[in-house]
Amino acid sequence: MKNTYFDLIEQSYYFPQEGFDLREGYLTFHGVSINYLIKKYGTPFRLIYLPRISSQIKKAKNLFNKAIKANDYKGGYYFCYCTKCSHFHHVVKEALKQNVHLETSSSFDLDLIEKLNQKGELNKSRFIIHNGYKTIEYIRKIIRFQKKGFKNSIIVLDSKEELNYIEKYLRDGKVKIGIRMAIAEEPQSAYYTSRLGIRPNEILDFYKQRIADNEKVQLKMLHFFVDSGIKDSFYYWGEFKKALQVFVELKKICPSLDSLNLGGGFPIRNHLGFEYDYEYMIGEIVKNIKDTCRKDKVDEPHIFTEFGKYTVGESGANIFSVLDQKQQNDAELWYIIDNSLMNTIPDSWSIHEKFILLPINKWGNEYTRVNIGGISCDHSDYYNSEDLNQQVLLPKYEKTDKEPLYLGFFHTGAYQDAISGYGGIKHCLIPSPKHVIIDRDEKGNTIDYVFRSEQTVGEMLQILGYRNIKKSGSDII
Repeated sequence: MKNTYFDLIEQSYYFPQEGFDLREGYLTFHGVSINYLIKKYGTPFRLIYLPRISSQIKKAKNLFNKAIKANDYKGGYYFCYCTKCSHFHHVVKEALKQNVHLETSSSFDLDLIEKLNQKGELNKSRFIIHNGYKTIEYIRKIIRFQKKGFKNSIIVLDSKEELNYIEKYLRDGKVKIGIRMAIAEEPQSAYYTSRLGIRPNEILDFYKQRIADNEKVQLKMLHFFVDSGIKDSFYYWGEFKKALQVFVELKKICPSLDSLNLGGGFPIRNHLGFEYDYEYMIGEIVKNIKDTCRKDKVDEPHIFTEFGKYTVGESGANIFSVLDQKQQNDAELWYIIDNSLMNTIPDSWSIHEKFILLPINKWGNEYTRVNIGGISCDHSDYYNSEDLNQQVLLPKYEKTDKEPLYLGFFHTGAYQDAISGYGGIKHCLIPSPKHVIIDRDEKGNTIDYVFRSEQTVGEMLQILGYRNIKKSGSDII
């Protein structure tokens, strides 16, 4: 019986497959030698393969345009990148090369976009979709943003109260807005209805009473978002059809409404056996929108999508060395890596997200069941469940081996840096709050002072590479 790690993978999946192959016994990622990078930089390290970002965008655009043509669909298609998935300059710059539009989720995003505009990497005609909870500062920045000439900036109302802020702070002119529709959550969710958006049964009355004759706003978009993403399931299609019905009813009384935003992205490959029919799903989406609009005799809307994880997820990888192995009992063998999984891939423990886990070397060795542990002292710093039989199977190795076992977690390009607090950045670019210290003096009187002020825009942009960017040559690998 063949029981090397290579035999295990070859007999379980199609291998080699897109993005993964072996070269002289070592794993490659999109043709790049991981062994070369290990020898050059050592471990641990994080890598981003920028060309994958462009290829994902091209794939989605091509499939939507193909479906639009096949269905004689009259609306256009607009691909938006969700900056919250990765705000790094090199990532956003790569996406912008494909003429994508952007989606924001906090006020700091606007400073980032202005920096891109100043660098000549983003023009003011791009669509900028403003999502998320709108603080007063966020609203005021968007209004200033539109006055600076970003003519396709759209404020998606997350609640009715946000319209009050627009009316209060908009001194003259008119701004474009959208409405986010609240959806019913999946049955296993901890709550019934999303906290985001306005209830579907309140949207029409809200439009009639507050928007229809409002000289300060023009309704352009209905936004609907399913957190679990675009999937071929009864739940997704049910919520999708609810959104379509709200759109057509709203369109009948709102001539300016011309766009439907399908928030929630496509899934990405999180195991080697991943299968998803992107072409079928896109075809069904376009067909259903057209059929519903034809039935209700309204114009077909422009279709917007907000793809973040789909755009950047498959571009990332984290590479580690196995420092040690520990047999803690008869059934549990631990491989200890040279970093912390909690710190570098927080989704693996916080929401039990799965990634493609593969060894870089020793594919010719026998395999064994293992648990992977980080070097932090926290008991939750581990990874022990994979797609293959719900366990981690990796090559055996001897502690006396000249070359250690190297491991890679692949398709980790989305969210991990922000959630882990890379360099001080946070999810959605929400800044760290000020840090107040309280003490008492010898007489018992309270003393308080600010240890550190709230994080600034400049500090965030510095971390993300939008200042003092140095260009350097690249090696051929």
